[in-house]
Amino acid sequence: MADETGHILEIVEIARETGKIRKGINETTKSIERGEAKLVIYANDVDPKEITMHLKPLCNEKNIPCVVVSSKNELGRAAGIDVSTASVSIADLGEAKEKLDKISKKKA
Repeated sequence: MADETGHILEIVEIARETGKIRKGINETTKSIERGEAKLVIYANDVDPKEITMHLKPLCNEKNIPCVVVSSKNELGRAAGIDVSTASVSIADLGEAKEKLDKISKKKA
């Protein structure tokens, strides 16, 4: 899991530089509902859990890949902000698409 988390955070960093990301639970939720999100990442250490509980079912409903990482602090850093974030959505993967495809093939 730790290795996979590192790859996911790297995808966020690459997408931040070459693509389009939304940071925070409200922006993430809006991007899912609008059909803009291509990938959603949320942190497992968010308290209370109710903050992120709706993301997985919403992503399933919209057929958007949804991934959990262990730390909101690491997710915030990867997203390029100085504070932690509960979630990030990627609307345009940019150059991160290749890396995501490689991870997806390894899982299959």
